[in-house]
Amino acid sequence: MENSGVGGWLLVLCVWLIVLQPVSLGLIASNALSALQYRGLSLGLTLVLRVLVAGMGLAAGLALLTRREAALTLARWSLVAAAASDTLVYTTGFFPSNRFPGDTPLYVAGTLLFYGAWFAYLTRLEPNDQMTR
Repeated sequence: MENSGVGGWLLVLCVWLIVLQPVSLGLIASNALSALQYRGLSLGLTLVLRVLVAGMGLAAGLALLTRREAALTLARWSLVAAAASDTLVYTTGFFPSNRFPGDTPLYVAGTLLFYGAWFAYLTRLEPNDQMTR
């Protein structure tokens, strides 16, 4: 693959969106599938939502990597969707978890901080920027 000119933190975000987010979803979903018969439709719909969000992230990462015109907008929407999806999972009982009681606010805060930091980073970039920062 030829050098796309994407480097630094933007490359880290691309790797996270293209590789780490789908792998993480695969590991989480493989554990959650065993609970599908007990948790029913709500877990099934949550899994579908998370797959769609991961797909959106994959598309955003590839668009950023290839420096497509709407890549920044797609990446921002992907981050918002991922933050909303993770927050939904943490604040409802739809998805099985091993969190200790009282840890949910810490997970939500960490999630919002993580996605908020990436969103702020993308906001600094302009569409006509070389996207190498």
